[in-house]
Amino acid sequence: MITASLILNIIVLIPVCYFLVTNNFRMVKTLGEFTPARGILLAIYTTILLASILLLWATDVKLAFALFFMQIVYKLLSPFAVKTIKNPVVISNIFIAIFHLVTVYWMIKENLLHID
Repeated sequence: MITASLILNIIVLIPVCYFLVTNNFRMVKTLGEFTPARGILLAIYTTILLASILLLWATDVKLAFALFFMQIVYKLLSPFAVKTIKNPVVISNIFIAIFHLVTVYWMIKENLLHID
């Protein structure tokens, strides 16, 4: 499950980061023209992408848990921050959060975090 969540991050974030860097018309339609906020979002997405690649190469269960937990929280907060559930980014965030939530549940159930 950990590997599946990391691969999901990588598969989603490579094109998203590329489209943000190249100012692809789909990104402009979805997120608007480039702004400092979009630049910060690119920095966050790039960090998650690099962390996912690193964790795929050198898996550390606790670091993976922290990454997924952070993603679950911000992705589930996105509909409230954006004030809509109809935005394509919000919709994909919810689906990815659910996927990572299943992974985190599995990690806890399997006692991979050694939580007593």
